[in-house]
Amino acid sequence: MSTELPSVTTDVAIAAKKRLIEAGRILEVNGQSDFTKGHVSVRVPGDPDHFFMKPHSMGFDEMTLENIVICNMDGDKVGGGGRRHSEVYIHSEIYKARPDVNSVIHTHSVNVVALSATGQQVLPVSQPAVVFAQGVPYYTDTIELIRQADKGAALAKALGKHRAVLLRNHGVAVVGESLEEATMLTIMLDEACKIQLQAQASGGIGEMFSEEIVERLRKSMLPTEHYAINFNYLARKLA
Repeated sequence: MSTELPSVTTDVAIAAKKRLIEAGRILEVNGQSDFTKGHVSVRVPGDPDHFFMKPHSMGFDEMTLENIVICNMDGDKVGGGGRRHSEVYIHSEIYKARPDVNSVIHTHSVNVVALSATGQQVLPVSQPAVVFAQGVPYYTDTIELIRQADKGAALAKALGKHRAVLLRNHGVAVVGESLEEATMLTIMLDEACKIQLQAQASGGIGEMFSEEIVERLRKSMLPTEHYAINFNYLARKLA
């Protein structure tokens, strides 16, 4: 299949793919891998009806310019050298439902899966958790893979306007206005779940800060540049 997209220059497409490759490597070294099962995507710059995505049967750290897959909003592969992932509908259906989202990540980190199995809410007991203080909803329809468009649409509905949705006993889908934001939010949510579970296992969570203080901190952590700064730091560590 052709990998050319008429509305996107070659230089722009290559730059976006290179950033996606960086994101995959960052996710890999920061505890988000589950063999080859997780996946990450980003909308094609200037072409909101297509997205670049990690291929099937490859780890986060195995993406190349040649094997990255190009998909449309129906979840069809329209370009790229790799196999289309069977859970492509997590991405396509979220993109259709959320025009503000430019990147989607699905992982199965141990901490996130463990918290999701308890049915608990993510509590603002740490700075990483405060980012999600407006809530992390649950998708509870199934523990199975999201291999049908209707399941992807149900997941997107459960996500709503939030930044992440827990798939009970399965994993998480995280979204961002940018690839950098989605990547950092995925890592931060994992840290938040780990801290919460460890605090509960160590005698329970103590006094919580007020909603006013939590909200003030959450707003201070919103600027997109924060995520780009930390993404770039993690990218430098890859060298």
